[in-house]
Amino acid sequence: MKEFSIIESFFKSGRHQRRDVEIGIGDDCAVTNVPEGQSLVVTTDTLVSGVHFPEDTEARAIAHKAIAVNLSDLAAMGAEPAWVSLSLSLPEADEEWLSDFSRGLHEITEYYTVQLIGGDTVKGPLTITITAHGFIPKEQALTRSKARPGDWLYVTGTLGDAGLAFDIITGRKDATPADKEYLLGRLNYPTPRVLAGTTLRRIAHSCIDVSDGLLSDVQHILNASNCGAVIHVDKLPISKPMMDSVELSEALRYALAAGDDYELLFTISEEQKGNLEVALANSNVSATCIGQLNGMSEKLELKFEDEPYHINASGYQHFA
Repeated sequence: MKEFSIIESFFKSGRHQRRDVEIGIGDDCAVTNVPEGQSLVVTTDTLVSGVHFPEDTEARAIAHKAIAVNLSDLAAMGAEPAWVSLSLSLPEADEEWLSDFSRGLHEITEYYTVQLIGGDTVKGPLTITITAHGFIPKEQALTRSKARPGDWLYVTGTLGDAGLAFDIITGRKDATPADKEYLLGRLNYPTPRVLAGTTLRRIAHSCIDVSDGLLSDVQHILNASNCGAVIHVDKLPISKPMMDSVELSEALRYALAAGDDYELLFTISEEQKGNLEVALANSNVSATCIGQLNGMSEKLELKFEDEPYHINASGYQHFA
């Protein structure tokens, strides 16, 4: 298949068409409308075969994850997703792979009411780049830089599952069939916390999504906000499949440093702490208090049952 046949067959026809898209796939550019009173929020992420996912990962999962990690970035800003564009580099035009990939892409975009509006298709190493666009009311964006000493530190969902799943895939760990299915689902089909993000913009001071590991991502908040923090690692939310599969020390290591969780890490004031459970009730996601910020500039302390806790890990970094 040639480039334009691929676009026509697998990506041009989406069942969901948004009213704010004037011109979608088929022209040199897309034309869209930003609602009055809203700011446009834009993010881009690239997934590379062998780096962000094993080479034998199923195409449907690759598509889901490529979209999900971008929607997670929008969620961390409190934005409502609207449109995505796709740049797809393929070693060959495998119709079965393309069919599965496009199915995964259409499933997640339709679920989150997002429209694919354009992109590019080229021959090369398997690489997927997504640019996602969303809306947020003016001057209401969540950022990393507005945390304050005294804020409580929370995280949604559970941590570390995707990291353990990767080690299961590569043969370094094992789990029961049921636990393995759950863990692999967390790695290959992450859930962007979109509704939680739009809710948190009303009560949170700062927010980031956990993509490179808790230790790495919390430091981004501390650096941007010029705060310190104490994290109580015995309070970290860890799933039952994780606890059934590894020792506690390993579970804590995955939770602190593995990454690929795409949960939201956020800070709220003491005054808003009591409102959090009610605010998140409609998002069908729990949030766990794991620590508190302080005035110790950019210093992160870990404690286990109020005793100092040390770990030789810092999260994932490209080129490290």
